[in-house]
Amino acid sequence: MAITGILLAAGRGRRFDPSGVQNKLLQKLAARDNGDDGETVVAASAKNMLAALPRVLAVVREGDDQVAALLGRLGCEVRVCADADLGMAESLITAIEHTRAAEGWLIGLGDMPYVRPQTMRALAATIARGAHIAAPVFEGRRGNPVAFSAYHLPLLLALEGDQGARAILKSHPVSEIAVDDEGVVRDIDTRQDLR
Repeated sequence: MAITGILLAAGRGRRFDPSGVQNKLLQKLAARDNGDDGETVVAASAKNMLAALPRVLAVVREGDDQVAALLGRLGCEVRVCADADLGMAESLITAIEHTRAAEGWLIGLGDMPYVRPQTMRALAATIARGAHIAAPVFEGRRGNPVAFSAYHLPLLLALEGDQGARAILKSHPVSEIAVDDEGVVRDIDTRQDLR
């Protein structure tokens, strides 16, 4: 069963920089012990998803050419969401519309660079085994990314606003996967989060 990765990278990151001057997705993460200089937030997020899934579609906002080019070079299909400022649902619908023939989707966020590929593979495998929704749980906290089977295509296409697919999670059964992966609850909202 082919699960398509969706990387949502169209937000403005106003909590990171209210002025909107600095794009948090292009900020460098702290260098790792292995001598790596530190990747940008969105590159790390994309690489982890690309390591887990054969197809990844990334959604960027209009005019964000730098993020679009970077994601394209890494191997993501890139789609621009003209209405990204209306909320996360618009980005998600853009991706789902373009991949509506998929058997399911793993929906990840461009500002969550620490999610391990094996966590994403486990979520995709849960959908492949017949679950309609799969979500990771780390130390009792449900996190991201979240996987959906094609069963939920109509509901995903009907989303509105900035809550993403949260309403679907609240009103439908979710297969929770316990993971030893703090990355599922760790996003980049402030400069301190880059460490």
